[in-house]
Amino acid sequence: MEAENIKPWLFRVQPYQGESLSYFLGRFRRANDLTPTGLGKAAEVGGAIARWEKFRFNPPPSRQQLEALAKVVRLDADRLAQMLPPAGVGMKLEPIRLCAACYVESPCHKIEWQLKITQECDRHKLSLLSECPNCGARFKIPAAWVDGWCQRCFLSFADMVKYQKSYR
Repeated sequence: MEAENIKPWLFRVQPYQGESLSYFLGRFRRANDLTPTGLGKAAEVGGAIARWEKFRFNPPPSRQQLEALAKVVRLDADRLAQMLPPAGVGMKLEPIRLCAACYVESPCHKIEWQLKITQECDRHKLSLLSECPNCGARFKIPAAWVDGWCQRCFLSFADMVKYQKSYR
């Protein structure tokens, strides 16, 4: 059998409830040892993966792009669409925001945290963090979140909960 006839196989990654596309793409790429470029080539969406990981959704992913990505990650295109901001709702590209209490319960970045209309966590009644409360470093893009801690001082997201302010 010739090498070019061998189809590569990829590990499946199940999405979390409310997970952002950026975080999901990072998890999928790490599980399969892929770069953004490699995943973009596999899905035939070019450099879109790198843009989407940074919440650059202008233009938003087309249905055709979502379906092409869905084939590679083995999810339904509608499930991928749920990881995007709702149509007509503005997003904050920066700073990346976090509810550490939510992250402890479900270790992923939630798309709702980046929406302009979201100022705090409705579930925990806590303010969202936009930087490490220990060292002041801004959070990296969710696709780069590997271990659930600050990439500068290594304070865990779980330990950041005590720094979140209650808003009620």
